[in-house]
Amino acid sequence: MQHKLNPFGLSRAESLKTLVENRTAYTLQNCELNVFETYTESYRVPLVFNDLVITSMLRGKKVMHLSGKSEFDYYPGQTVIVPPSLCMNIDFPEATSDNPTQCIALAIDPDQIRKTITYLNEFFPKEAAASLWQLNFEECHFQNSEDIAGLINKVVRICSERSGATDILADLTLKELLVRIMQKQHLKSLGADLSEQNRNPLAYVLHYIKTNLNEKININSLSDKACMSKATFYRLFKRELGLSPNEFILSEKIAKAKQLLSNPKAKVAAVSYELGFSDANYFIRAFKKLVGMTPGHYQLQVNAGF
Repeated sequence: MQHKLNPFGLSRAESLKTLVENRTAYTLQNCELNVFETYTESYRVPLVFNDLVITSMLRGKKVMHLSGKSEFDYYPGQTVIVPPSLCMNIDFPEATSDNPTQCIALAIDPDQIRKTITYLNEFFPKEAAASLWQLNFEECHFQNSEDIAGLINKVVRICSERSGATDILADLTLKELLVRIMQKQHLKSLGADLSEQNRNPLAYVLHYIKTNLNEKININSLSDKACMSKATFYRLFKRELGLSPNEFILSEKIAKAKQLLSNPKAKVAAVSYELGFSDANYFIRAFKKLVGMTPGHYQLQVNAGF
């Protein structure tokens, strides 16, 4: 399921200073919320911040050009983090007065980021001795999780409403947002790096889950494979990766189910049993909760061109 941000009102036409990346800013002690709107087709528009920024699309489409990376499309439901002083060159191929592009950019004070990361490394160190909490700019573009979308919505609301405790509330929410982003990045990098399997028990477990999706996998067997007690394994998994083992297993099974359902001849019940679900009705409910539609509806949608 796409986790899009809540709508944010567009600027009145008479208040626009420019039709390309018109900026409205809300400045707090340790962060600045910027809302950008573009109303006309434009290409290679430069944008740079002195601080790290967490950007999220609200409406429309951009094409992002970041140094050292291939260009990529950027849509609502997605977030991009950009390091300080890196120039973004942005295309707006579909922007019009009736279909504007709107994006938020949260610029965060570097001291706030450093304190958050230092605290995590001191009091909640990762299981692998050589692994430290840090933001990974190689994994800068990702789909929002429900938690990340909810926290960005909360920061936007705090910054734009400006209550009496705005700075305190924003600081607390930003800390949690940074943690959630690092957990999501850690999950992706651990799952993709096969070389970590022999050094990191969580990486080994992630690989095991991905290669045994047709099995009924339980926490006891996974904790044994990680050589940990069930309680320690569950706590570490949730702390480092931001979701429980069962949530990860289910998300991987549903991702595999989407691949299988891209075959128009696949049967929903057969896919359910192939992925280790003993109850097809449970599979349908779980699929709908994570994807936003039933497996049958999804299959019809992805195979509409057949």
